[in-house]
Amino acid sequence: MQYAIELYYDKETENKLFELAKKIADEGISTKFLEWKTRPHLTLACFNDVEETECIEKLKVFAENHKAAPAYIGSIGMFNDTKTVFVSPVMNSSMYQFQRELHETLSGFDAKGWEWYCPDMWVPHCTIALTREDNDEAFFQASDLLLHDFKKMIGKFVSIGLVKVTFPVEEIFTIELGV
Repeated sequence: MQYAIELYYDKETENKLFELAKKIADEGISTKFLEWKTRPHLTLACFNDVEETECIEKLKVFAENHKAAPAYIGSIGMFNDTKTVFVSPVMNSSMYQFQRELHETLSGFDAKGWEWYCPDMWVPHCTIALTREDNDEAFFQASDLLLHDFKKMIGKFVSIGLVKVTFPVEEIFTIELGV
């Protein structure tokens, strides 16, 4: 089973990001992201397998020792190979350190094959559209819609969670970050 650790936004920011994904679906461009039934998030780490109880306990300690952080979402981007359209937060050294410390905390779990989510390789992004399974134009249409409709956002990262990467995504555990 594959697992991910996700970083979640405050409700207002989450709703704004969800509305962008919903607009792409409502315009008939792509519904794939919504079909996964996942919340807007940044994926911090992916693992081939975890011992869920142990991972949850480690996440509780991690969350207690890390505070909610500002989320300034200032850019959009695309992964051409997977036909993914996303928005990205403006990153700083403390965010990269946050992700590095999470990986150190969960270092006993198998991350092979998920190098793009490891420290020094991570491209932080919040997916808005997954168009690989759609017609060839969907990628360009979703990108164009996002280029026209996206407005910079200021919010917060407020919680982290463990999910099973299944279809749809199964949220196993979520915890608020410290105050």
